[in-house]
Amino acid sequence: MIIGIPAETKKDEYRVAMLPVGVHLLTEDGHQVLFERGAGLGSGYDDTAYERAGATIVDSARTIYAEAELVVKVKEPQPGEISLLRRNQIVFCYFHFAASRQLTESCLERRIVAVAYETLADGKEHLPLLTPMSEVAGKLSIQEGAKCLEKPMMGRGILLGGVAGVAPATVLVLGAGVVGTNAARTAAGLGANVILMDINLDRLRYLDEVMPANVTTVYSDPHVVEHHAVGSDLVIGAVLIPGGKTPVLIGRKLLGRMKKGAVLVDVSIDQGGCFETSHPTTHSDPIFVVDGVVHYCVSNMPGAVGRTSSRALCNATLPFCRQLANLGIDGFINQGKGFQAALNMRDGQITCRAVARAFPDLPAQLPASG
Repeated sequence: MIIGIPAETKKDEYRVAMLPVGVHLLTEDGHQVLFERGAGLGSGYDDTAYERAGATIVDSARTIYAEAELVVKVKEPQPGEISLLRRNQIVFCYFHFAASRQLTESCLERRIVAVAYETLADGKEHLPLLTPMSEVAGKLSIQEGAKCLEKPMMGRGILLGGVAGVAPATVLVLGAGVVGTNAARTAAGLGANVILMDINLDRLRYLDEVMPANVTTVYSDPHVVEHHAVGSDLVIGAVLIPGGKTPVLIGRKLLGRMKKGAVLVDVSIDQGGCFETSHPTTHSDPIFVVDGVVHYCVSNMPGAVGRTSSRALCNATLPFCRQLANLGIDGFINQGKGFQAALNMRDGQITCRAVARAFPDLPAQLPASG
């Protein structure tokens, strides 16, 4: 199979979809790898490393999209790439279709085979390709949120962990999955008072046992979210509906009751966001203010730490990439329901239930349930 690795074109995206070792192993498997010149530089890998590993360096993404049977990316195809996609071309990346009707319709029109990192599941119903970037995003959410609390960033002008004689900040984390757990642990390590919410009582019981004493677990309902949001300095949106659109947990009306200079960090923004006032931002222009509340809604947070993120991502994706290349799409999805769940669209039809629920009027061919 011819496998293409294009440079990422999303603004402020520094990750690369494959490390040199991945090229080495895929070429050993008998595949040809086309690598766009300079695609690894943002993560600290130059073209020479890929050439030594066996890649063919090409000068443009157009060549990759014209020749590759399998395109491996990090982020969803951008507007300038969508026109280059070919019918039945397999594209393996983060898509997050439910957050964008335009992207969904465009990819359906190109009739690609969309295999999404974020919906591939293992036998324990975990999401192994989403987990490493969720770990990064969870830790970054506190790092960036703490920065946004500083006065030059229009925050309240407070230090997250406080100092002797001065109380620390209160951090509310909505969602106790991988993002929320990493956010809560990081905030607690910096000395903040942390409230961690979820609707899974078993998960809360477990976290109540293993988290430090400055983390309080609370069952989430609309009244409790409202109560704690009003008293918090920093709120982390870490809600996940696998493959689906994120529910809104904090509405516009609530902002007027929150502390002026409080910060909302919406890690769920790539699935639509869990704050009503959220809209995607970039690393070069990360924040905006609504009703005195600072919003940080960067849709590719892990891209800021490209070297760490690329290594963590590729450690997880490479085994699945090799299986996809060696088995083809049918052999890949026939390995089990978790692999089938990764297929989001094919032949101009949506094949993922969560995406179909987000756009019920778009053509769908869903697998049998059960």
